[in-house]
Amino acid sequence: MGYVVNTDFGVVKISKGEQFFKVADMLQKNNKHTILAIKFNNEIKELWKKVHDNGFAKPVDITSNEGMRIYRRALLFIIYIALKRMHKKSKLVVHHAIGPGLYFEIRGVRNSEKNIDKLKEEMKKIIDENILFEKITLSKFDAIKYFEESEEHDKALLFKYRKKTTVKVYKCEKYINYFYEYMPPSTGYIDKFDIIAYDKGFILLHPTNMSPENIPEFKPLPKLSSTFIEYKKWLDILNIKSVGELNAIIAKGVRKSGELIRITEALHEKKYANIADEIIKRKNVRLICLAGPSSSGKTTSAKRISLELKVHGKEPLQISLDDYYMDYEKIPLTDEGKKDLESLRALDLDLLNKNLKDLIEGKEVELPKYNFITGKREWTGKKVRVKKDQPIIIEGIHGLNEKLTESIPRDQKFKVYVSALIQMNLDEMNRIPTTDTRLIRRIVRDYNFRGATALRTLQLWPEVRKGEEENIFPYQEEADVMFNSYLVYELPILKLFAEPLLLEIDNTLPEYTEAKRLLRFLDYFLPLPAINEVPKISVLREFIGDSAFEY
Repeated sequence: MGYVVNTDFGVVKISKGEQFFKVADMLQKNNKHTILAIKFNNEIKELWKKVHDNGFAKPVDITSNEGMRIYRRALLFIIYIALKRMHKKSKLVVHHAIGPGLYFEIRGVRNSEKNIDKLKEEMKKIIDENILFEKITLSKFDAIKYFEESEEHDKALLFKYRKKTTVKVYKCEKYINYFYEYMPPSTGYIDKFDIIAYDKGFILLHPTNMSPENIPEFKPLPKLSSTFIEYKKWLDILNIKSVGELNAIIAKGVRKSGELIRITEALHEKKYANIADEIIKRKNVRLICLAGPSSSGKTTSAKRISLELKVHGKEPLQISLDDYYMDYEKIPLTDEGKKDLESLRALDLDLLNKNLKDLIEGKEVELPKYNFITGKREWTGKKVRVKKDQPIIIEGIHGLNEKLTESIPRDQKFKVYVSALIQMNLDEMNRIPTTDTRLIRRIVRDYNFRGATALRTLQLWPEVRKGEEENIFPYQEEADVMFNSYLVYELPILKLFAEPLLLEIDNTLPEYTEAKRLLRFLDYFLPLPAINEVPKISVLREFIGDSAFEY
């Protein structure tokens, strides 16, 4: 008796109790890159697991997001083991992504070329040894005790607030570590990596789904790095470095949580005020351009900055780039033949620049209104004029691209990059990707205000991400200032909205893989039912509703 496994290349017959290694062996013949796991009936399966049903299997390798995360996770464990072999008292602390690299620090080890070379040499040795990653189950309290004794208090605190009575950890050689997602079978599955010195720490580089053959070149992003550092200082003020510490505050009740919300919002208020002050200092600014990736809070940020400018006696005119879309039939196509709404070419740049130039010159201008139902530009007859000291605010994904507003001199523009740059991690080795925060925001917003299910949002997300990589991230360092719209308390509130939406997606759908991953991620947060404590002008209101602003 056995099972039938369908693949893109045919049918594989598996004996009862056979492991997914056999499925991977069959698929590897037609797969260019090393298979790290199997996606079976839309669930990720580690290769040592056994097949228990008929189903459809696809390879997971470095060319997929799931595979890239597995690859990076294994590298982090390898770094951890190498450090323990070399410096028993050292500590690996993972911070955030910078471009294609991952920034981390090693406490107890100097940042020097000599030490980097030694670390890489030890890592290569571990990879050559091809040591197994063994998954073992501990009781929750045994896991807490183990990590407390290992002085990894962040992990112990994370487990304290989990409902599950057991914890699955990974053992490699004699070393035990915790990762909330999957691993390859052994260290030998990793073949390429590099580590370079950067700032006070290091950058880990490896092949990615965008560059599966080679290690991508690392280019420093000083403005982005300084924004992460600034937010880390905010977390220090709040005394929160990990999800466990956040949960500890939530567990103390509404009064303590309410205080956290108010302090977090006050930090945002101060930053918006500082941005307005910077704009006022530059006396010749006529155009304020806001840009950022999807669900970064651009619209609320534009409105908040406008409010702060009004405190200075200014009356900003806000213009939406959405109103400058070409008529639908004129919008260019992607390589796949779809309308490329993310492209700069989808906008009528000539009309936009003429309107902006005329406004700055003091002329009266009739602004267009785009009808997304008909796909046509409309004219309402409403005309506007701006005073000599009245700034114009535009927000949209292309705001930092100089080609968008090339008719306006650069010294008359002030550019703001907005994104939700989360610095808090699950623990010191399990980072929270910035992208996940934005995706959860978008799932909630799309359901609340755009009539879209979580399934539809997940289906669209890959194209959204592709557009961000092409049209937003290459220009982020062009900003005069960066604003981090992430709120440390937001995921425990968004959890209340997002979980029921994600649970509607079942395993017959390809998007189940991502829905399940997000649900596992949200499970680490205690819910925070203090929605009434969220100010009406908060960025979070753009997604959960009941905002003082109109969108």
